Amino acid sequence: MRKSRFLLITGVFIISAFMASSQQFNGGMMAGCAATQVAGDTYEGFHKAGLFLGGFVNYEVGKHSAFQMELEFFQKGSRENPDSSNNYNEYLFRTNYIELPILYEYRINKRFKLEAGPSLGFLVGWYEARYGEEIKGAVKPAAVSFQINAGLYVNITERLMFNLRTNNSLLNIRSENVTGDVIRIFPGNFGQFNDCLVFSLFFQFNHPAD
Repeated sequence: MRKSRFLLITGVFIISAFMASSQQFNGGMMAGCAATQVAGDTYEGFHKAGLFLGGFVNYEVGKHSAFQMELEFFQKGSRENPDSSNNYNEYLFRTNYIELPILYEYRINKRFKLEAGPSLGFLVGWYEARYGEEIKGAVKPAAVSFQINAGLYVNITERLMFNLRTNNSLLNIRSENVTGDVIRIFPGNFGQFNDCLVFSLFFQFNHPAD
């Protein structure tokens, strides 16, 4: 089931990219890393690093505006590294997602561009451990997640861009094992939420001016 879902999503993206290229859309790929935490667990800070990579297609609808669709492999989670301040507690929560953002982009000038929009995430793997041992009976994260994204592009060259993006859950990924009173957006939507800072490079195959 998980493999078929991934193949379906990948197929839809490839078909969309092919159709887009015939309509003067632009496409490319991106790669980077994310600093992540889980709001609502017992740990604070963006201590968990994860991979961020994928591809995108976009279409300019005006001099300053464009829409962009992406397909990403995105690692998120939470980590506590042992030291004297936390009684040498060691914890790791790793989640792997295939994520589909749809973003609106606003070009400020030739160098800077803003972006914002939602994304759906599909869980394709997860792992939770304490002191290096997998936690048996841990609560599985939600199979589908919903996020809001906001970011800034800085052009390095005409086709290469640096991107800084926030990616934050709007719906909880787990409602069990909650500490505190974390709630987001919708009444009763409390629990644990992914919070991410993403640092990446985007390479666009065809510059809009081509």
